[in-house]
Amino acid sequence: MAFTLAACAEMLWRDRPIDWRCARLDEMGFEVGLWNWADHDIAALAKSRATFSIMNGYLDGRLADDDGADTLLASAREAALVGKRLGVQRLNLHGTGLGDGGRPKQAETATPLKWVKALDTLNRICDLAEELEVVFTLENLNLPTDHAGVPFARAEDTLALVSAINRSELRLNLDLYHAQIGEGNLIELCQACLPWVGEIQVADVPGRFEPGTGEINYPGIARALNAMGYTGPVAMEAFASGLEEDALAAFKAAFSV
Repeated sequence: MAFTLAACAEMLWRDRPIDWRCARLDEMGFEVGLWNWADHDIAALAKSRATFSIMNGYLDGRLADDDGADTLLASAREAALVGKRLGVQRLNLHGTGLGDGGRPKQAETATPLKWVKALDTLNRICDLAEELEVVFTLENLNLPTDHAGVPFARAEDTLALVSAINRSELRLNLDLYHAQIGEGNLIELCQACLPWVGEIQVADVPGRFEPGTGEINYPGIARALNAMGYTGPVAMEAFASGLEEDALAAFKAAFSV
């Protein structure tokens, strides 16, 4: 299969320096995902010579109110400039800024007026992306387990927003771990999202470990994605249930059937 495989460096070898993790993933043939770039030495990351698939495209801000949108745009600009230093391919966004443990800095309900504001904010994000020649993604999250109170969290919400914007500067980061907890029906979800997908992220349920440790039939999903003609990046955003090398081998095997 022609998928480009990546893995989140933040979740693997957590006792090692981040630049070591990036270099190790590159050595093993994987592209690299990052979370909060502000916690890291960007020069050291650049020296790892890794190919960076995705990183957080902001540090603060919100989609659905004026102050939050202005903060988000400023933060996204800063992130994009850092991303360009690393050659990052996609800059990731959420419905609102996330704090400790992935909880929203400001929990809220997505009212009709906030949907209108979110669309306006995302169009402004696309204008920024066009100016800087970068691509942003909007990631779905799950509410029951990890991200209670985040607006626009469900995959049906992120799909509605990105498809309504319908600009090449904004794609979906379709996270199947989150979608399984919140919505299920993953193969049909992939089919519905396919025209707007920039990256697919995976982990198994429960536990958020590598494919093969839980209830999701990832080899079946891989075959379905292949049949749909998807050839883009698939990233393991998961903890290792044992040795990281074994987890990455299991991930690669699941998406090589």
